[in-house]
Amino acid sequence: MLTTATIESALRLALDEDAPWGDITGETFVPEHAVASAVLSAREAGVFAGGEVFARAFSLVDASVEVDVSVADGAVFSPGDRLATVSGAARTVLRAERIALNFCQRMSGIATQTKAFVDAAASNTTGHRVRIVDTRKTTPGLRAFEKHAVRCGGGHNHRFGLSDAVMVKDNHLAVLAGEGADVAAAIRSARARLSHTTTIEVEVDRLEQIAPVLDGGADIIMLDNFSLADLRAGVDLIAGRAIVEASGNVTLDTVADIAATGVDVISSGALTHSVRAIDLGLDLDLDLEASIDADFETDAGREATICVGPSIGAGSN
Repeated sequence: MLTTATIESALRLALDEDAPWGDITGETFVPEHAVASAVLSAREAGVFAGGEVFARAFSLVDASVEVDVSVADGAVFSPGDRLATVSGAARTVLRAERIALNFCQRMSGIATQTKAFVDAAASNTTGHRVRIVDTRKTTPGLRAFEKHAVRCGGGHNHRFGLSDAVMVKDNHLAVLAGEGADVAAAIRSARARLSHTTTIEVEVDRLEQIAPVLDGGADIIMLDNFSLADLRAGVDLIAGRAIVEASGNVTLDTVADIAATGVDVISSGALTHSVRAIDLGLDLDLDLEASIDADFETDAGREATICVGPSIGAGSN
């Protein structure tokens, strides 16, 4: 899903947005031949995601920049852990660092949030495995990145988009009702026209809607905004004849109780639509022996020291 082509396309757009006519600060103040190294470090605990994206941000600016990602996507890290190192032209490091951090911090935030949901759900289930899945409530243009991050956190992906699977939601049912159509018959008719590999999911918001959906042969039934009692009743009513998905008002505070009702899948837009970026920092040092340009020599002929702040991480512009 998260292909090299997808990564490069999004990064090029981000890099062009950030410096459409070049980085005037770096080109003005940083010597052309200056060399720098930087360390990506964790300032809080989390789950890592976006290593390839982080590295590619620098190589797209300058293929000679070396990036060594120390941890795999999905790895748990602690404050102070070294996650990656970058070395190369100082202008390139400074040019790409914000874009690289933006992607990696958000993706790691999603992975961290997802793991919290997965762990909470697992804590309240005995002999029953429930899947935590994402939704289509993603940042436009970044769905592949965010869904990849969900998997890094131990979650699973719902359909990627409207082309993946049939999902009949409340508005679809309203149209059917307005046309006087029978839900069970409509599901059977759709099944006859679809490929045998295409699943059909139907969303219901009342217990009485379940019977005709089962009669039509739906593969998945989403119980939307059900109370805990109704979720348990729905699971009993479906009785293994379809996959049961719970959705609506799923938060870190409610997911454990929802998992205990016996549903098979819990979907939550909170995994992606309101996540907080993880605090990562890119701490930069200059290789003074190789990097100081003649333009930065002092009047006495001595090389000047270029002072760089201790971090160009989450709080910088």
